[in-house]
Amino acid sequence: MIDNDADPDLALKRAVTASSTAPAPQVPSATAAPGTAPGFGENGKSLAAALQPRRSLWQRRVRDPLIGLLTRGASPEKLATGIAWSVVCSLFPFFGFTTFLNAGVAVWRKLNQPLMQAVNYALSPLHIAMILVYVRVGEWIWQTQGERFSVIEMLRSFKELTFGAFLHKFGWAGVHAFTAWSLSAPLLFAIAYYPARAGLRRLAHLLPSEPPAR
Repeated sequence: MIDNDADPDLALKRAVTASSTAPAPQVPSATAAPGTAPGFGENGKSLAAALQPRRSLWQRRVRDPLIGLLTRGASPEKLATGIAWSVVCSLFPFFGFTTFLNAGVAVWRKLNQPLMQAVNYALSPLHIAMILVYVRVGEWIWQTQGERFSVIEMLRSFKELTFGAFLHKFGWAGVHAFTAWSLSAPLLFAIAYYPARAGLRRLAHLLPSEPPAR
């Protein structure tokens, strides 16, 4: 009787048969669900987001909203008009009025309300600084020599004094500032409008054009 285990040919056949019927090792699929990286599962989305460069404040608050408005059909001229009007309104030399002034002009001129309020918010530091400038220019226009004016002192007096006492102390400063602002408004509009229109036109040309309708 021949021992089958001792037969080398039979042992080789058994080894080949066992290797061909063994299950294949599992490998990560080359295709992944939408929004996930291949081979990373649900963590692929967070990994891809972490690898993306961080967007600046200018991109998130200024450029991206303007691109969105341009792609939705707003013309560069219309957006530049809204920016220019908002610059004029946002430098109105009195506290607490710029938001309502921007809102009223936006309704009157049928301009983009969120865009104008965003410009108003961005110009808040310049608005405070320009109050003193307008007061001094107004004093020069009126040929008067007012007492030493301070924005900080005005804010403190507004909280401490009655409304009548506040007007008595700062009334003429308000007249001077309003005069200078009124005369500078056309210049402010032109300074803001033409550069904004040129920049928005250039931005509109960089956007991909939609395919013509069939």
